Amino acid sequence: MYAIVEMAGQQFKVAKDQKVFVHRLDAKEGSKVSFDRVLFIDDNGSVTIGAPVVEGAAVEVKVLQHLKGDKVIVFKKKRRKGYQKQNGHRQYLTEVSIENIVSSGAKKATAKKAAPKKEEAKKVEAPAKEASVDFSSMTVAELKEVAKDKGISGISSMKKAELIEAISKA
Repeated sequence: MYAIVEMAGQQFKVAKDQKVFVHRLDAKEGSKVSFDRVLFIDDNGSVTIGAPVVEGAAVEVKVLQHLKGDKVIVFKKKRRKGYQKQNGHRQYLTEVSIENIVSSGAKKATAKKAAPKKEEAKKVEAPAKEASVDFSSMTVAELKEVAKDKGISGISSMKKAELIEAISKA
C-alpha cells in the first residue's frame, strides 16, 4: 500500500515504515503528526484518486529528527568581466517516518474553525475601546489600519489630519 501525500508544500510517494526528509515542520522530535492532504492511494491494486484530495484519508507520521541538508553552492560568474560571486545554502529539514496510511475514517482538525470566532469577538470589543483613543498620537500607518477596519475608502491618498477627521466622523 502506498499513497501520494502533500507534506510541507511538497508531494511525496510514501509507504508504511518509509523515512522521508521534508521541509522543517513545527513539531517536536518524537511527536506524531497527521497529514490529511492525500491525493492518491493504492491499496494492492485498489486505486483511489482524489479530486483534489481523498476524503477521510490521512497519513500519520512520527518526527524523528530536525537537521540541515547538504550545502548547496551557488556560483555566479560572468566571463571576461572579472565578476565572481559564491554563496552557500543549507536547507532546514525534518526526517519523518511513515507510521500508518489511513484510507478512510480520519478525523479532520476542527481547531482552525474555532479560532476565527474568537477573533470576531475581539473585533466587536475593539471599537468600544477606540472611542477613547487619542488619534493624534498614532502613526499614519496605524490610522490607515483603523480606517480600513471602519470601512473608509480612499485612505491611500489621505494625510494624517484627514485620516483623523474621517475616523472621528465614522
